[in-house]
Amino acid sequence: MTKLFGTDGIRGVANKELTAELTYKLGRAAGYLLSIKGSGKGVAIGKDTRISGDMLEAALIAGLCSVGVDVYRLGVIPTPAVAYLTKELDKSAGVVISASHNPFPDNGIKFFSEQGMKLSDETELELENLIDLERKLPFPTGGGMGRVYEVESAGELYKEHIKSHFKGSLNGFKIVLDCSHGAAFELAPKLLRELGAEVVTLFSDPDGTNINCNCGSTHLTALQAGVVSEQAHLGLAHDGDADRVLAVDEQGRIIDGDQILVICALALKERNQLKDNKLVVTVMSNLGLFKAMEQAKIEVIETKVGDRYVLEKMLETGAVLGGEQSGHIIFLNQNSTGDGLVTALNILQAMVDSGKKLSFLGDQMQKFPQVMLNATVEDKIKALQNVKVKEGVFQAQKRLAAQGRILIRPSGTEPVIRVMAEGTDYEELQEIVKGLVALIETTQ
Repeated sequence: MTKLFGTDGIRGVANKELTAELTYKLGRAAGYLLSIKGSGKGVAIGKDTRISGDMLEAALIAGLCSVGVDVYRLGVIPTPAVAYLTKELDKSAGVVISASHNPFPDNGIKFFSEQGMKLSDETELELENLIDLERKLPFPTGGGMGRVYEVESAGELYKEHIKSHFKGSLNGFKIVLDCSHGAAFELAPKLLRELGAEVVTLFSDPDGTNINCNCGSTHLTALQAGVVSEQAHLGLAHDGDADRVLAVDEQGRIIDGDQILVICALALKERNQLKDNKLVVTVMSNLGLFKAMEQAKIEVIETKVGDRYVLEKMLETGAVLGGEQSGHIIFLNQNSTGDGLVTALNILQAMVDSGKKLSFLGDQMQKFPQVMLNATVEDKIKALQNVKVKEGVFQAQKRLAAQGRILIRPSGTEPVIRVMAEGTDYEELQEIVKGLVALIETTQ
């Protein structure tokens, strides 16, 4: 079998790569490995707003029930809510049907352990091997089959949990909120309004096919315009499954994940809540973050791209805060995975506590120019091993010398290689990155 799991579960075009048949087999394998061989407490399932979610959920439920596992349906709900509720409801595992920020024809399936953590590489490999053997797994009859239960209070339980960590009120705040027509379209505005904010919502009317369409954390233009026209204090943008968030300050400027990490690290340190003064980031983080943290005497620990690797490094080092430039931020004392709603509340907590505008807080980090483009390839490994590509990267790094860096990595979820350059001259970086992308795409 071709390797199914990427850096964030299984993804593919629904009904093409990610079929109902494969999902049924995956349900049987996961039910056996994660529940029957584990605590046997059943599996919680949540999904985003994609039209294909119903089909895949039905197939997954059929597979789980066919091996005797009870299923607890959480409905349309953010990915981090599934992580939290898996542990809170005491289930053997949690499953999310979502392709995060990908376009609506795609979908995906990712799992959480009973501790609300993403599965290890070893467990995912074991799960893949079981899919090939699923016909040998149990087929109980009669009362041995699993049943399906609706968890009507799922969203409310999650909302009250994250709300409990916020201290103070949002009275007087005006927030423009881009829901990406995704999983947080009801929950996120409700949360902010309950805390006292005036909320202007954008892209909060999902129809099954409009999730992430020119909106959300990967398309911020409409949010920037909305913040300025509404004269709001800030804007917040989730992606389709709300495990990430990016912000826009009152001037309409983007506040990315690195700036959010700096804002929150400094705020947590001020409250003596940044354990051991450590912060975990990925190799993609901006040089400006490192300089800001050095000045604040906060240790920065680097790891591979992917929030699962951020979490692993946090658990290894004891850090309570970590994240990515993309807006996947983990507050380990508040949830066990990247959580866009938790991150939004921590940004707002920093604003409330300091009395400062988001523009001021964002400027605590000087951003160095970065340019990143994707090179579309058929074989990511082969392209990266190409001699001409290696030489091109070497010459590009030589050109930047000590004033910048080149980073090339395969995407864990898409058939692309991401090419990033960082330095002091934006136009030079653009030239370098465009040249490398062209080289990669023409040497396949």
